[in-house]
Amino acid sequence: MENTLQGIGSFIPIRFLVSEKMTEELDPTAQDSDGGSEEVVLTPAELIERLEQAWMNEKFAPELLESKSEIVECVMEQLDHMEENLRRAKKGDLKVSIHRMEMERIRYVLSSYLRCRLMKIEKFFPHILEKEKTAHEGELSSLSPEELVFAKQYMANTETYLKNVALKHMPPNLQMVDLLRSVPKPDLDSYVFLRVKVRQENILVEPETDEQRDYVIDLEEGSQHLIRYKTIAPLVASGAVQLI
Repeated sequence: MENTLQGIGSFIPIRFLVSEKMTEELDPTAQDSDGGSEEVVLTPAELIERLEQAWMNEKFAPELLESKSEIVECVMEQLDHMEENLRRAKKGDLKVSIHRMEMERIRYVLSSYLRCRLMKIEKFFPHILEKEKTAHEGELSSLSPEELVFAKQYMANTETYLKNVALKHMPPNLQMVDLLRSVPKPDLDSYVFLRVKVRQENILVEPETDEQRDYVIDLEEGSQHLIRYKTIAPLVASGAVQLI
């Protein structure tokens, strides 16, 4: 999609503030900063690449990952900028049709990413909200502000529906339901495919049976693996590996 962002009008570099953790994800080899947040400058093509990475990770991870709201907002701004440039372009130009088709592809990735997150919120909402409630101060949220509102409303609507349709017709001792126990948790033991972006050493792998012992492996840059998700979940969060 790199060519999508060139050739129709001018495009300015994207600047946005990110946390120290996100800075490490954008550049896993970077040294620690002095803390807080810092400004990161990306070209439009780099921004779309970040969106695609977030989309792939979210699509294949069994749990809800950290929200990439800064990337989503910047992509939407760039799409608006591209749309404005296309309006000023010469009508009938073949390039306009090609660029508009590429814009639709970007919109598809963006909407698919957001739909995937909403589906996970609907599927695991009690556990996601419990995680948000028990998160330590300063810990990054897995929900954007809009997603948090949606999750709370979805939980309230679910409780109201269960009460009106079923629970109120049951004996008093059965009119309570524990959604945390009733709704399955994300299966962190499921296996995922990944590609290594930054070499990792001494990754501890838990045994699959009681007869086996823990062992460690090295993940070489560019190599691909099939491995249990919870083993490499921190590497997904840091951007050291990419789910595929």
